[in-house]
This record gives sequence, C-alpha cells and structure tokens, in this order.
Amino acid sequence: QVQFVQSGGGLVQPGGSLRLSCAASGFRLDAVTMGWFRQAPGGEREGVACINSVDSTTSYSDSAKGRFTISRDNAKNTVYLQMNGLKPEDTAVYYCAAPMDYTYCSGAPRPYEFTYWGQGTQVTVSS
Repeated sequence: QVQFVQSGGGLVQPGGSLRLSCAASGFRLDAVTMGWFRQAPGGEREGVACINSVDSTTSYSDSAKGRFTISRDNAKNTVYLQMNGLKPEDTAVYYCAAPMDYTYCSGAPRPYEFTYWGQGTQVTVSS
C-alpha cells in the first residue's frame, strides 16, 4: 500500500525558507518519479518540481526555478522540497505525489500524470 507522510510546512516571513519532507512507504521512492505540487485557495493544483527515477534529473516550474530544490534520500525513502526566498504568492497547500505508471518529468510536473498523493501541508508566507 502506497502511503506518504508529509511534514515541514508552516508560517514564514517573506524571504524566508522552509523544507518540506515526504516520507514514503509501500514502495521504493527511488524507483519512481516523484513530484511536488501546490494548490492555493480557489486555485488549481499546479506542478512545482519533480525528480526522475531513471537519471535523478530534476525540473521545476518557472515560479520555482532558482528558489526551490527537490531532492531525495534513498536511505530514508524520503523526498524533500527546499524552498528559499519565499514570497506571499507561494502560499498554498503543498503535496507530494507519485505516478502509477512510468513517467519522465520535463518541466513542471503535470498533476494528471500522478496517482498517489500525500495528505498535503500548509505553507503560509506572510509578514
């Protein structure tokens, strides 16, 4: 059974940093592409970052590029999203996710390609 436990969200001032964690169980996280997504109030779920299983390459949305970093720790079966230089427009619920089938991510990950989702964690950027 595929499960994720997310942690690391919270309230941070503009310009601050947060690291989100997504611990997986039921499968080897390094065997699948993993993605991070977010959904702001009243908005659609959008892709933020992903890391590919086959070559460990990463890709980001335009808004995340240069500020966010996705990584994974295979020993801990956990994927991370390090977020620096946070802005109020980054405020959203953040989700990690994995696809059911093989997916190679290039550019921002697409939500419809992902099947298994974490419970979400709130990130609020405000002074």
